[in-house]
Amino acid sequence: MSRNAAGARTASEQSLALYQELRASPGEPLDAVARRLDLTEAERERCRTELTGLGLIEPPTGPGPGAAPAVVAPDVALLRLLQHERERLESRLAETSRAHTALETLAGPFLRAGTETGSEVEVQIVDDPERVRRELADLTNTVRRSVHSMLTGSVRREDMARELDRDRDRVARGVRVQAMYSQRVGQVPEMVQHLAERAALGVEVRLSPVVPMNMVLADENFALLPTDPRDPDSAAVLARGPGLVRSYLALYAYCWNAATPYGHAEPAPHDGGGLTEQQRAALRMLASGIKDEQVARSLGVSLRTVSRLISEVMQELGAASRFEAGVQAARLGLLDGDPYEQTPHEHTP
Repeated sequence: MSRNAAGARTASEQSLALYQELRASPGEPLDAVARRLDLTEAERERCRTELTGLGLIEPPTGPGPGAAPAVVAPDVALLRLLQHERERLESRLAETSRAHTALETLAGPFLRAGTETGSEVEVQIVDDPERVRRELADLTNTVRRSVHSMLTGSVRREDMARELDRDRDRVARGVRVQAMYSQRVGQVPEMVQHLAERAALGVEVRLSPVVPMNMVLADENFALLPTDPRDPDSAAVLARGPGLVRSYLALYAYCWNAATPYGHAEPAPHDGGGLTEQQRAALRMLASGIKDEQVARSLGVSLRTVSRLISEVMQELGAASRFEAGVQAARLGLLDGDPYEQTPHEHTP
């Protein structure tokens, strides 16, 4: 390949060409393959960095500069990336769990102290459901800035109207109201209507696959939650004072950011199912290293049309670059078969 031809490739195309050549030449050092592709030293190192970052190649295990890198299949690299992200999320959740355990331990002395005079934090155990309802009613009249709530299940039918009345009062006074529910409530017709009515009043509603417990927080100074998160009917913990409530607000914010705004549809999967035959043909040819000009001749279209086709392919696959589109297409098996089999306009020059 000439120096001019290699230079005409974009950075991602160079990385893709190098990766494909390494797969086709197992055991050959990366430097030797890069020289065969007429890559400069800077281009070679940039490609090495990109392929290593994507997990598509691993550093050589053998001694000496001539050792060959380990080439990883695209689907294996993707699975490893997903595993890494899952481990990172699990680690974050474990940290949150440890923090919650520490908070429960910290709350112990306050629970024993009750309403000790001069204490920054006041914690009470409330086992009377009527007392809980009175506290929530009083909260509507005293809250000034914000109310945050999460609920593991559906709202009781007899409580729906009361909740809407509280929403009207709070929103009218400029109070920010956030409500988080389990995604399961989206399958209950009465709850679907109730959430729509709350949202129409100005309540910020989100749904989450996991809601850890029932909880109501207000103004960084009030918290109502169960003594046993696994039993919504257990006695309630009523806490006042920012020293403890802010910690629960941090837990709420973490869950809130991971939840989906109510009414937002889940994004369509980027599986290539919406690609046309023409788009698939262009994708296979480009993944084989064929230039845009030859793709245009093969498909009997203009260069502008080829650019549009590739843009549509990248959008369908959720890719930010041609190289990423190639990796995603390989993982999905979209590159199987003859790259020319869907090109009826191709002719021999």
